[in-house]
Amino acid sequence: MANDTGLSFLSEAPAFGFDNSYARLPERFYARLDPTPVTQPRLIKINEGLARELGLDPVMLATPPAVEVLAGNRLAAGSQPIALAYAGHQFGNFVPQLGDGRAVLLGEVVDRAGVRRDIQLKGSGPTPFSRRGDGRAALGPVLREYIVSEAMAALGIPTTRSLSAVATGEPVMRETVLPGAVLTRVATSHIRVGTFQFFAARGDGEALRLLADHVIARHYPDVRDEENPYRALLDRVIARQADLVAKWMLVGFIHGVMNTDNCSIAGETIDYGPCAFMDTYKPDTVFSSIDHGGRYAYVNQPRIAHWNLARFGETLLPLFNDDSDKALAIANETLATFQGRYGQALMAGMRRKLGLSTEDEGDAALAQDLLNAMAEAEADFTKTFRALDPESDDKVRPLFAEPAKYDAWAVRWRERLAREPQDAAACRAAMRSVNPVYIPRNHRVEAVLAAAIERDDYGPFEEFLKVLARPFEERAEFADYAEPAPADQCVYRTFCGT
Repeated sequence: MANDTGLSFLSEAPAFGFDNSYARLPERFYARLDPTPVTQPRLIKINEGLARELGLDPVMLATPPAVEVLAGNRLAAGSQPIALAYAGHQFGNFVPQLGDGRAVLLGEVVDRAGVRRDIQLKGSGPTPFSRRGDGRAALGPVLREYIVSEAMAALGIPTTRSLSAVATGEPVMRETVLPGAVLTRVATSHIRVGTFQFFAARGDGEALRLLADHVIARHYPDVRDEENPYRALLDRVIARQADLVAKWMLVGFIHGVMNTDNCSIAGETIDYGPCAFMDTYKPDTVFSSIDHGGRYAYVNQPRIAHWNLARFGETLLPLFNDDSDKALAIANETLATFQGRYGQALMAGMRRKLGLSTEDEGDAALAQDLLNAMAEAEADFTKTFRALDPESDDKVRPLFAEPAKYDAWAVRWRERLAREPQDAAACRAAMRSVNPVYIPRNHRVEAVLAAAIERDDYGPFEEFLKVLARPFEERAEFADYAEPAPADQCVYRTFCGT
């Protein structure tokens, strides 16, 4: 059976059980279109665990008919493909129309836990929002997003997920000719701050209210009965963003492009372009090749999150109150909660990293002094926290160029630990449950991408995913993955996929 554009609906594929709430909104919210078929789709990877979470059979997803769906060549029953409209501030500059330039939302499913999830193809061809782009994705960025998003999920950080990667058999032109691929991305939703900005910029109050009501019904149903549900919506989004960015900071993650169109209303990490994890702890670290001024440096991420949330608050002003002064006061009062929430989330996480289960007024200074010593010594972020031990300094001292600076701090740390109720063994176990051994270190990511792109070798990709799936568990056979890059393999720049 074919639809109006010629793509056939697929009866042989597993039933996705699509229930497409966003597609029931007015058509100015999106563009209806099908993915653009590719010439030679070839399956690279099915995320079997995620497939089962979604109620899908991973064996069936790997069959040729299902791969045709994941490549964009055919449609599964119930799919209503759309490209979402949104705007956004990119590096502080407002662009009134961005939208899904190379992505198509196939539909929504309700997973085994009862959570509604989007299933989207990324790199599935041009859309009305492509802005002269080819709508395709290169293999490298697809594999990068697969690796890093799955690593983030294993670390317990809210994130979009990767269901599959499919090679297209077609070249894409970037700085050079590269192999193409399509990523199937799963998200709690793809609604962004920029989605609200799209309608606010057009003065479309009806659409803003419809969008806000949709987000409340889908993500924050508990606020529907609040006296001012739209203020409560802003409050909940602030809380999720504060918690999310704190989690980034606690593992040394740098998003790279915290534009408002990359700020998820659902509080998930979305759009893994020039992202990276720090090796050496340097607060002003920037990896993105396009972030020339360091706007999205590691240390700036909390400030930018607050800035993005202010832009979200601006879009909601007409919904807060008909009186513009009162509406602005509501927004400002609500936005003022961000710093406190972020600080609490960060400090709670830092206490866990240091083995502290109780609170003390000196804990913030203790944590900051360690970070200062790490920065001065150019110590590795992940290895330092993992090496901390309540009873031994053997592993951590060698990470500091001048171990005496660590020693002075360690005396204070152990004095603080002595006031904790748990013994050293319990403290150590708790620390190892939150301080990872393995992160997707940049040189490892690049090596995996090179093997796939240059040699069509996906063995390193598969092994890396196996390592990252259990980030807190030391495994002798993967010891090398815990090490920072040798000097000649350090990665200083990462690139957007477009």
